[in-house]
Amino acid sequence: MEIRFAEAKDVSGILNLLRQVGRVHHQGYPELFRSNAQKYGASQVLALITSTKNPIFVAVEGDRVLGYSFCQLKVYENDPVICDHTELYIDDLCVDEQCRGQGIGKALYQAVCRYAHIRRCDSITLNVWCCNASAMKFYEKLGLKPQKIGMEMPLKKD
Repeated sequence: MEIRFAEAKDVSGILNLLRQVGRVHHQGYPELFRSNAQKYGASQVLALITSTKNPIFVAVEGDRVLGYSFCQLKVYENDPVICDHTELYIDDLCVDEQCRGQGIGKALYQAVCRYAHIRRCDSITLNVWCCNASAMKFYEKLGLKPQKIGMEMPLKKD
């Protein structure tokens, strides 16, 4: 297995994994996430691959994409509220459901950590849905801890 930056040839494999993430989100929170949805289309993934502020790491074996991590470099300077800092935000991390439990997610996260260190980031951040208990457990095992909690009050429609 190799971890590297995503390339144009990885788009179809990435799209397959995006659909898996969409299914997990829909199953966990069907009143919010659409069925058969995916976060990005092919042209959006291709545009992100060429972006210097949005690195995408992939775990590959041959031509097969086993997992990915979409990241966003966020720089805060002279903000009236937030102290100056740079963070690497993990927008999405997914390992193919057929390959989970083999250390691929951990390897992707370690690549993200190395990149964040090279870019002199102060932190790595991400969001995880409460309905995705396995993802929460995975991130906690890697040493991440809650930073903030989103709350909601669903309203009934008459």
